[in-house]
Amino acid sequence: MKAYVIVQETVKDQKMFDDYRKDVLATLTEFGGKFVVRGGQLTVVEGEWPHQRTVVIEFPSRAAAEGWYKSPAYQKVLPLRLGSAVGNFVIVDGAD
Repeated sequence: MKAYVIVQETVKDQKMFDDYRKDVLATLTEFGGKFVVRGGQLTVVEGEWPHQRTVVIEFPSRAAAEGWYKSPAYQKVLPLRLGSAVGNFVIVDGAD
């Protein structure tokens, strides 16, 4: 079953975040991850959406998504995201 990383974030330091964006793509390949949504235009139709940016990354499985997050390659670039943005980060199973 596919799994998805869903991130809502507000960027506080654009330069540092740009460095993260430049490096994160290479960390996904080994785990079969691919961007489905990467910060496109967002329209809130109902409720509240506290952050200006949304990212969805598809993985072939939960194990792949969790493996990517814990991987040395991603852990190396993670401080750039944590230092440049605030938000929410979840891993969710896809529908059958």
